[in-house]
Amino acid sequence: MRLRPVGEDSLLVDLDTPEEAQAWHAQFLSRRSAGTLAPVREIVPGEKTVLLYGVSDVDALEAELRHWSVPTLAADGGPLLEIPVHYNGADLGAVAELWGVAEAEVVRIHSGIEHRVAFCGFAPGFAYMIGLGEKYHVPRRAAPRTSVPAGSVALAGPYTGVYPRASPGGWQLIGTTHVRLWDMEREPAALLTPGMRVRFVPQESGFESTDGSAAGTNAERRIA
Repeated sequence: MRLRPVGEDSLLVDLDTPEEAQAWHAQFLSRRSAGTLAPVREIVPGEKTVLLYGVSDVDALEAELRHWSVPTLAADGGPLLEIPVHYNGADLGAVAELWGVAEAEVVRIHSGIEHRVAFCGFAPGFAYMIGLGEKYHVPRRAAPRTSVPAGSVALAGPYTGVYPRASPGGWQLIGTTHVRLWDMEREPAALLTPGMRVRFVPQESGFESTDGSAAGTNAERRIA
């Protein structure tokens, strides 16, 4: 663990692995909720970092953190959200070939594990989810697409992501969902937030709506 002051009022906690970053992020949230964390305006997780923004006394907090012992994050910690997915992605066959399995096995593997939101970025509502073992990591496409449809479920490196809106992208597309990942009229606007557990549920047929409203409502009701 490395502590790096950023600007006048922020502190970056630099870790060795995404799992350590998640554990520290969870610890910060827990201590802030319990009132045992010094005042911090925002706690922002990254792939292997946690940024503490708006710290009243950076030096004092840095000294305190050096004495912390952060436990490993429990696998079943955090709220659970189920997202319905139609596994019809344009790159499903390519992923199956990379994994050395049939397309149906890709669906079974991807939907059979519990994913966790490690951090968010790239676009509003886009979450980087980990959970796939190292042997299932896949490279980005050699030639990125100029437009990836909203709701595309995709893989790149160790991550699963769902495109909240149409945008360029180079991830491997394995499916689609009509759940709304970003909705300014919802609080919070982002459906997926760091620390959340996610399961993808294969759909045999289409979704209840074409605009995402019904599917999004059903998904949110599955948070536990």
